[in-house]
Amino acid sequence: MIFLLYLCAMFFNLVSEYEPMGDQPEAIEGLVRAIIKGSDHVTLLGVTGSGKTFTLANVIARLNRPTLVLSHNKTLAAQLYGEFKNFFPNNAVEYFVSYYDYYQPEAYLPTTDTYIEKDLSINADIEKMRLSATASLLSGRRDVIVVSSVSCLYGIGNPNDFHATAISLEVGRRISYAKFLYRLAEILYTRTENELTSATFRVRGDTIDVMPAFGEICYRVSIFDDHVETLYIIDPVTGRRIESITKVVFYPANLFVTTRARLEPILSHIQDDLEERIIYYERRGRTLEAQRLKQRVEYDIEMMRELGYCPGIENYSRYFDGRDPGQRPYCLLDYFPKDFLLIIDESHVTLPQIKAMAGGDRARKENLVEYGFRLPAAVDNRPLNFNEFYGLAGTMIYASATPADFELNHSEGVVIEQLIRPTGLVDPPIEVRITLNQIDNLLEEIDTHTRNNEKILITTITKRMAEELSKYLDRTGVKNRYIHSDVDTLERIRILEDLRKGVFDVLIGVNLLREGLDLPEVSLVVILDADKEGFLRNVSSITQIAGRAARHASGSVIMYADKCTDSMRLAIEESNRRREKQVRYNIEHQLLPQAARKSGTGPNLLIADLELDSDRVEMPYTLAEEYYTMVAEASREYRAELIAAEAENLDLQIINEREAMNKAAQMLDFDTATKHRDKMYELEKKKKEFEKQQQPKQRKGREPQLL
Repeated sequence: MIFLLYLCAMFFNLVSEYEPMGDQPEAIEGLVRAIIKGSDHVTLLGVTGSGKTFTLANVIARLNRPTLVLSHNKTLAAQLYGEFKNFFPNNAVEYFVSYYDYYQPEAYLPTTDTYIEKDLSINADIEKMRLSATASLLSGRRDVIVVSSVSCLYGIGNPNDFHATAISLEVGRRISYAKFLYRLAEILYTRTENELTSATFRVRGDTIDVMPAFGEICYRVSIFDDHVETLYIIDPVTGRRIESITKVVFYPANLFVTTRARLEPILSHIQDDLEERIIYYERRGRTLEAQRLKQRVEYDIEMMRELGYCPGIENYSRYFDGRDPGQRPYCLLDYFPKDFLLIIDESHVTLPQIKAMAGGDRARKENLVEYGFRLPAAVDNRPLNFNEFYGLAGTMIYASATPADFELNHSEGVVIEQLIRPTGLVDPPIEVRITLNQIDNLLEEIDTHTRNNEKILITTITKRMAEELSKYLDRTGVKNRYIHSDVDTLERIRILEDLRKGVFDVLIGVNLLREGLDLPEVSLVVILDADKEGFLRNVSSITQIAGRAARHASGSVIMYADKCTDSMRLAIEESNRRREKQVRYNIEHQLLPQAARKSGTGPNLLIADLELDSDRVEMPYTLAEEYYTMVAEASREYRAELIAAEAENLDLQIINEREAMNKAAQMLDFDTATKHRDKMYELEKKKKEFEKQQQPKQRKGREPQLL
């Protein structure tokens, strides 16, 4: 019976109350058939709201391969993780993203002789989830889905070392009591006499309670006469036995680990490279760099020899992995079996991000190496470059509403379309109008849609144009706001929340095509200067912008232009093709379009926590200038109070922001955590300014006056 349960756990079990609808069945069959026949690159072209995630879940269940789902940011990765966790509650769905709540990388600016020390805060919960992901992959299970950001391409430890240092126990197996305790310390577990937390153990006679580096399950190991006598799962608080088991594996508490036998040769290699680098500097008369490097590396070597770890140990990863200079680092992809499935979500954004990662990292590391802050081996602690990534990736599914030429070319014609939405909504019609009297025409459209309590998005070509148009609409009495990169991130969240609440009707921006911008209230999207070819007006951008109106039953798009560019023509043709297919499907199946439901669980947590005035939404909104004036005055008052605050109050505010940041990060709300981090940095900067202002006054009172 136990064997059958284990065997069932090796297969994906999709749990859902829904059945594939629309063209989802065809998309599922097409993807599975193409991959089984040997296609390594397949594109899923799915329009917004068509249920791409559900389709991919069905493909995973059919193929039954370990799967990596790659997203371009942590927030979207968290959403995908939650969705796949619901689809596969009985399988190993893991989450692997950067475990930093905030991260300021180590850097050196030679032009100003400024060294920026690495500053970070590690989220313990995410660190456990990362370890859980690697442990699941190394356990031999096939039913593993890892949802990850591009963090998975950064260097981590050698999977062979990680697996070799794991402690495997089985009832009846021979192991000495002292050796077991020594092995726990070797894989960076800490002995404690208090409450058991992650990667700790507690000793009571011949019984050892161990809390693994991940998970909330605690184990009790009894060793008698150099044999494992019993193994139990226990309650970590009460110590009550929950279940008797026959075997357990304890994985290391850090991905950068190695065996003690290999440590001394590694440290000798680091010492040799240090001496060689010191000679390099001394021959060039750069004694400062030589002394700086000697002091730092010798300190790190001593820590690694005594503790097995040191801050910044990842900069020595090449030595621990046994890699040659320039050889790629090990990453999460090395932990997968060779036949794994790679799904790249929003591929048109994720792939360019992967291409840019290695170059930026190398530029920063080269300065650190050149000026004696790190050994040259630090450069090899890096993310994979694009060619290395493609060399490791096997079968790939690109999922996007607007796949780029790269994905389409590599798919070699294997493009599976998913154009039908389960809600019956169709792509909005796109209309082109000349620019003559375009503002007057725009005001008429705004008036028509706002009378029906519908919202409007307007995209401009520059930030200045967005601001000027907003001012003009203010003067005409149109309730509006603008949004672009100069607007504070926190304020952007407020603006989007206010649009959905009905505080204003028109949102103006430069780039309103962000993936994940879900605004079902928007019925009209206006594209100004549609004939200005470029990044903001190419086929992909126009299609993405138009898609913002696809969640409304009466959505429409207006492009103002004096000529029809190739990008406009192709975007319109593609939209008409999709729309025709969607309408035909609705007629054949007698399906009436239904309004898309609002996504999310309510207002953003950060808005709820930091709202200055709870009645702000209900206030009269006769003139937009009055609203802006109130916000500006409140902001000035806040800054004035902040500067005048005493150091003790600043310390308290910094502590509060840090706690709020940690709390938001634990809830996987990384946008909120980022805002609290920025606020904390601002407070720390104000504290330094305050201290500088106070120092001259203190010295003046103590020093004698010279006549």
